[in-house]
Amino acid sequence: MTAPLPSFAPLLPIAPLLPIAFDTLANLLKTRSGLIIGTDKLYLLETRLAGIVKREKLADLNALAERLRRPGSDALARDVVEAMTTNESFFFRDDKPFAHFRTQALPRLAAARFAAARPAGTPLRVWSAAASSGQEAYSLAMIVAESGAVLGGRKVEIVGTDIARDQLTRAREGLYSQFEVQRGLPVQMLMRYFRKEDSNWRIAEAIRAMAQFREYNLLSDLRALGRFDIVFCRNVLIYFDQPTKTRVLEAIAGLMPPDGLLYLGGAETVLGITARFAALPNERGVYGVVSPAPASAASQLVAAG
Repeated sequence: MTAPLPSFAPLLPIAPLLPIAFDTLANLLKTRSGLIIGTDKLYLLETRLAGIVKREKLADLNALAERLRRPGSDALARDVVEAMTTNESFFFRDDKPFAHFRTQALPRLAAARFAAARPAGTPLRVWSAAASSGQEAYSLAMIVAESGAVLGGRKVEIVGTDIARDQLTRAREGLYSQFEVQRGLPVQMLMRYFRKEDSNWRIAEAIRAMAQFREYNLLSDLRALGRFDIVFCRNVLIYFDQPTKTRVLEAIAGLMPPDGLLYLGGAETVLGITARFAALPNERGVYGVVSPAPASAASQLVAAG
């Protein structure tokens, strides 16, 4: 999941949103996705949910909220969450994190002192959290494909996760419009890794095979995903409240080795949120893992007793 953006869907008929209806929608979004919607963001509810209201033949958001309060509304609730969290994504977004991944992260993890900590044959694992339609994961895959000499034959696995099923389907298909491939993708990579299909472009099978996409919620138990050496979790935390940010970051830290790297968005930080990550010197948005402090002797005795 990344930022919900205003769309050009027609606005719903003007009708005051009742407090109980707002609370129903806001609580659903926070509980299922971590997304915080304040009363100053009513326009987002109106624009993003207009299609669902029309599809369900409902009068307005109040009627939608009332339907969500009924038993058996789980499928509708999922549609509401997906409509609010479906995001904008594009290749090599902001560029600098990808440049750092190419020139610093991969050489660092492939270096002898780090590689020795991983048994031979163990792949490096990279997580694109909130992967949306796959552009971030495939950007990383293209970099990996061009970094064979640096990696020395070590395999890299890329996992993209999101809660939006439609977006994950698009990611697996690897089919993008002309507009989408023009946003951040170097023309040399377009020619090398994509083929034209009518008015669209499909990413090469070899690149698609490097990334797997799974439906997963950042608010759920992340341990089933396994360990990750590198995590991209960009432009997600800004939509969470502070307790949720802390919970998610500390869960991510629990999946990473001591030499792991975390990439956040330019407007995101770990300061005042968690002590499990520390900013890399002279790097914006790149964080190293900090091992949890050992328990004091007194606390150990208490725990043992």
